[in-house]
Amino acid sequence: MTAQALTPTLSDAELTLIDSYWRAANYLSVGQIYLLDNPLLREPLVAEHVKPRLLGHWGTTPGLNLIYAHLNRIIRERDSDVIYITGPGHGGPGLVANAYLERTYSEVYTGIGEDADGLRKLFRQFSFPGGIPSHVAAETPGSIHEGGELGYALVHAYGAAFDNPDLVVACVIGDGEAETGPLAASWHSNKFLNPVTDGAVLPILHLNGYKIANPTVLARIPAEELDALLYGYGYRPITVAGDDPANVHQQLATAFDEAFDQIAAIQRAARLDGEPGRPLWPMIVLRTPKGWTGPSEVDGKQVEGTWRSHQVPLSETRTNPEHLAQLDEWLRSYRPEELFDETGALRDELRAAAPTGRRRMSANPHANGGLLLRDLDLPDFTDYAVAVEEPAVATAEATRVLGAFLRDVITRNPDRFRLMGPDETASNRLASVFESTDRAWQAEIEPGDDHLSPDGRVMEVLSEHLCQGWLEGYLLTGRHGLFNCYEAFVHIVDSMLNQHAKWLFSSSHLPWRRPIASLNYLLTSHVWRQDHNGASHQDPGFIDHVANKRPEVVRVYLPPDANTLLSVADHCLRSRDYVNVIVAGKQPALTYLTMDEAIAHCTRGLGIWEWASTGSDEPDVVLACAGDIPTLETLAAADILRHRLPDLKVRVVNVVDIMRLQPESEHPHGMSEREFDSVFTTDKPVIFAYHGYPWLIHRLAYRHANHDQLHVRGFKERGTTTTPFDMVMLNDLDRFHLVMDVIDRVDGLSARAAGLRQEMVDARLAARSYTREHGEDDPAISGWTWERM
Repeated sequence: MTAQALTPTLSDAELTLIDSYWRAANYLSVGQIYLLDNPLLREPLVAEHVKPRLLGHWGTTPGLNLIYAHLNRIIRERDSDVIYITGPGHGGPGLVANAYLERTYSEVYTGIGEDADGLRKLFRQFSFPGGIPSHVAAETPGSIHEGGELGYALVHAYGAAFDNPDLVVACVIGDGEAETGPLAASWHSNKFLNPVTDGAVLPILHLNGYKIANPTVLARIPAEELDALLYGYGYRPITVAGDDPANVHQQLATAFDEAFDQIAAIQRAARLDGEPGRPLWPMIVLRTPKGWTGPSEVDGKQVEGTWRSHQVPLSETRTNPEHLAQLDEWLRSYRPEELFDETGALRDELRAAAPTGRRRMSANPHANGGLLLRDLDLPDFTDYAVAVEEPAVATAEATRVLGAFLRDVITRNPDRFRLMGPDETASNRLASVFESTDRAWQAEIEPGDDHLSPDGRVMEVLSEHLCQGWLEGYLLTGRHGLFNCYEAFVHIVDSMLNQHAKWLFSSSHLPWRRPIASLNYLLTSHVWRQDHNGASHQDPGFIDHVANKRPEVVRVYLPPDANTLLSVADHCLRSRDYVNVIVAGKQPALTYLTMDEAIAHCTRGLGIWEWASTGSDEPDVVLACAGDIPTLETLAAADILRHRLPDLKVRVVNVVDIMRLQPESEHPHGMSEREFDSVFTTDKPVIFAYHGYPWLIHRLAYRHANHDQLHVRGFKERGTTTTPFDMVMLNDLDRFHLVMDVIDRVDGLSARAAGLRQEMVDARLAARSYTREHGEDDPAISGWTWERM
């Protein structure tokens, strides 16, 4: 690389200070990857000082350390409020090293002191059994996301900046990460950032040229083309390039000064001068060698500046004397004796390079969002209750009712609650929120646009990745929100959910990390009501995906009507450190419970509906249901049975919280054996109508005594664009088939109820024929309601 000529920004003393601090961070990073002992090289390095398993990633780490050191200068000189998000999460040793240099690490992990023994422990724990991960993880002070999976750094950065007007989020984007789909979409987040009320994001695209084994796309296109691309995204790129440390230090210092000056000017123009329009935000493009300052060659092959530096450049240091000698030379090239005093502590003169207190990026409270979290000011959800005079008679659109509640949540929390969704807020019947807010939008607004403004609290973009990532960044920095989505397409963020759930589990075991607001999903436009969309929109499997995660973290709710949805939503918005999944239909549906009944039912998580059951003694059969459409079909089946087989004792059980079906040993919400047996019996058939794939119910309940009698009906990947009742018939979830299941499974019933069973077969055929002739369901079916006998 050719060095750029420039007027120095740093004095000789400042340059020496930053370079020394960078060397210290690099030394600690290499030490974490390699060393078990001899942390300051005060005796000759021998094989026994090196870890037997070398794990970690060196290639991106020196660049992360370089940026960190220069951001520290900005923070000190400008008293800036900055957090650091790393897309190249493989650079875990660098972020740990910087947290240690800033003393934050020893503050939160008191066993790792600022001395030679502390350094030995710091090195030993990295990627070591019983230690810490190799990525930038929850265990790393200053981090707000798990860095193992790439693609989410920039969207998290913007989520953190929303409603944080004084915060600057410095976001390092690796050139490998820049090739991912989520990151490619994330550049457009600047169209949603309000310079008046939000903070700023400073993207830093780090082009070190290589991924694990291949060159990266953005590092190999002409510089002019890259600049044009970034400009087209709405950024003003500032380029820094070179491989001479002194020159790069000067360039980067100048670039950061320019970028922070531009940010200040943009915010001043918007906040004080009222300058309208979307600004062109600055960003930095940093080109430095991969594995910079590491071994130049190993075994005769170029390493520095190539893909070979990605992980562990010297892999045989315990068995190859030449590799061990190179490691010794590499470590000593940072001159640790100049960096650490005789006790092993960082020298006092180098501490001046770091900010202090809450200004340290590793101790910034925005990176430990629970420290800043304020409870939502929630309206009384019971004020939005739907009147229920008789169960299963009147109808309501559950999500439309919820929309009125959310409208007032937004009104009462204008600085800490946002609603995210991929262009479906109105489609999902939540349009009442637009009575109190608009959709956030910084791009052009034309006449006829619907509810767009820079101050909107609803964030819609046709990317589930962005909705999820914005909300995660928002929650992780101490705010609240809800992500509403079509059920079938929330699968797009399966992997993002994985990472967030792992983060929540890890952080819950760190006393210094404070609880954050839960990640709340509202899934609607669900599998059973795709009247005009069809098979492409039919997939309830997100519940299965969530159920695989740590039981301490995940919760799944299927409220059957409007009042239960209100109760569940209020509970989820008040909760902490969970992933809450709520599945509720948006179409007009029967209401079953008064608000008082709904609260009691949701608090229990499941319950016997006596009003729909026959006989108060031990039942002959249990009809269980979870989900709004399965509940409807179950009640209609119970209605048939009570009229046609009045002597049959039927118990109807509705499940809101499906985690209640697990044993108490497997999930905090699980039931004891005695409680499960009391509800579902120990030996009677249980016909379970379920919203999703049937095997999940079997998996949750398989340890209970009566599992062999459990028969589950659910989605079987049958269906297309058709009527609602035809859809349930295609999957054998309809009321007539449920009655047939009862007849087939209750001892002694198949012979004496053979006529009824045949009627049910004929009823299914008649219902199918009606839809084919009229294009809609038989009104006797679609208009069914419960009548008291």
